[in-house]
Amino acid sequence: MKPTLDLSLQASTESTRAAATAPSQVDWPVFLLSGGMIILFVGMAVVDIDALSSFVSVSFSWATKYFGAYWQVLLLATFFISLGLAFSRCGGVRLGKQDVPDMNTFKWVSIILCTLLAGGGVFWAAAEPMAHFTAPPPLFGTEANAAESVYPALAQSYMHWGFLAWAIVGSLTSIVLMYLHYHRGLPLKPRALLYPIFGDYVLRSWFGALVDAACVLAVIAGTVGPIGFLALQVSFGLSELFGIADNYLTQLVILLALIGLYTVSAVSGITRGIQLLSRFNICLALGLMAFILLFGPTAFIFDAFIQSFGLYVNQFIPMATFRANLAWLDWWTVFFWGWFLGYGPLMAMFIARISRGRTVREIVIMISLLAPVVTCFWFTIVGGSGIAFELANPGVISEPFKGMNLPAALLAMTQQLPMGFVISVLFLILTTIFVATTGNSMTYTVSMVMTGTDHPATWLRVFWGVMMGLVAAVLISIGSGGVSALQSFIVICAVPVSLILLPSLWNAPQIARRLAREQGLR
Repeated sequence: MKPTLDLSLQASTESTRAAATAPSQVDWPVFLLSGGMIILFVGMAVVDIDALSSFVSVSFSWATKYFGAYWQVLLLATFFISLGLAFSRCGGVRLGKQDVPDMNTFKWVSIILCTLLAGGGVFWAAAEPMAHFTAPPPLFGTEANAAESVYPALAQSYMHWGFLAWAIVGSLTSIVLMYLHYHRGLPLKPRALLYPIFGDYVLRSWFGALVDAACVLAVIAGTVGPIGFLALQVSFGLSELFGIADNYLTQLVILLALIGLYTVSAVSGITRGIQLLSRFNICLALGLMAFILLFGPTAFIFDAFIQSFGLYVNQFIPMATFRANLAWLDWWTVFFWGWFLGYGPLMAMFIARISRGRTVREIVIMISLLAPVVTCFWFTIVGGSGIAFELANPGVISEPFKGMNLPAALLAMTQQLPMGFVISVLFLILTTIFVATTGNSMTYTVSMVMTGTDHPATWLRVFWGVMMGLVAAVLISIGSGGVSALQSFIVICAVPVSLILLPSLWNAPQIARRLAREQGLR
């Protein structure tokens, strides 16, 4: 008989509890499966990058063709169900079996924003609005490079980095994982998301190992990609700003520094290194936001944000369900959805780890509402400023950006500001630390998967941190094609991962109602 959430979860036996509390017990099948697949991918890239790229391209097309519409519905359902829980009486449910949160709100918010926004939130913030401005999305049908294209360009960027993207990486799934781990003693692993359906079988079988390995593989692909691209992008920036040679040696030095930074912070733990990096980055981001608002196109930024956000809300459902141009959709909306879905289970684990003592309402409002609004405003400040400069001086941003040159778009924008050189350097630092916070949090979380505990062994954190950096180093040694292939590979990994996330749509509400009764809220 399949278990129900009204049972006391028979998996909370002595063996299961031991697995949940033994930091030195490594799940070797998951370790070997996930590590082996990454090594196989890198080996194929080194032997024949063209064949690998062809395989990834075909698989990518298959994934978007057969799962793209499902992903669009899944993200919409996750967002609206999470809001329903937050604003019901279940919203007052406190998770993690403790009454006081582990960390104060500013630290908690800093870690969430830095981890989930990551380096993409800097380079894409500059590049994506410009991409939609110069080639308007088909839903809006506006003229390229025209004033009427400003608001649709920003609104489409909000769609890709806003409510739906954030909701899928930690709203409902965090609720499920926090309940099963902290309240019922199950191991903190992605396979726990399927426990309400498969029971003990998923905890102890090869099937559970495959579930965990698929989720780990998706996150490693999604994290190694930004690590590799950061080395390429920062190397480009240093060449433009300081005349340093943009070659593999420079990229390798950047990579080694980044590996050291995020591995040390992952080893020091969430309450120390990860938290300190996140707080520093948030303060730096706030300082840069304030500078651009004061010395950049201030009126344009506020006008564009209000108008574009209104358009985003008004066209929310049409943008989220758009299927009329599949070629455009696959390389924009569905690509991003696959990317965020791939991160879903492990991001939920990380949020569960840092959110103990928080209520359902706090978690959902932070993840599904406040963080997306902050992200949209950030995109307006960075990308909106680029559009404002482009309107005033056509070609000043779009010419360097040609060919989707993300770092060139960012540097072209910062160079238009007062103290452009200094601001450009600070943005490179900001991006580096954004990627480092994603690297350290995912290193920590992958290590949690290997042990099922929220305090994984130090040697595991060091191993995965160094391994992800070395994979990035090998891939960029054969050119950007290797990193691009791995970046696209996360969309393929999102196929099984999206099926693992699906049961949370009904399990999270059941859990919230159960805890509401236990805590006297219903």
